[in-house]
Amino acid sequence: MSIRRLALIALSALFLLGLGTYLAGERTEVVRLRTFDAGGAYETKMWVVDLAGHTYVRIGRRGRGWGERLKANPEVELIRASGTTPCTARIVGDEATRRRVDEAFAAKYGWVDWWYGVVLRSNAETVELDPRAPSAPS
Repeated sequence: MSIRRLALIALSALFLLGLGTYLAGERTEVVRLRTFDAGGAYETKMWVVDLAGHTYVRIGRRGRGWGERLKANPEVELIRASGTTPCTARIVGDEATRRRVDEAFAAKYGWVDWWYGVVLRSNAETVELDPRAPSAPS
């Protein structure tokens, strides 16, 4: 088998793996988180879990734009199929809570959560989203 053919097979396999991962990740709940800065509002698609009455998302890698906006301005909006909820975001420091949240993500998203962890996640930060009352119109 030629090197060109092997390279084509390898690239095809990577493409199919990426496509399969994306499709599997989209089959379970995907939400949008709206973050804000001086430039306006930004929406980012992500996974979410509800655990013991609290809602959590994860910043998969430090330095991500939405994560930095969330840290600078923790007033965010969680957009789910049921509607938009204004929230205050808080980075979770408690290791036991982070472990339980990771377990909840693994249970909800299955092997795709594991795969994203291998490929994309590095020093992930767990974020709790606490609902808050909508701000009054000005």
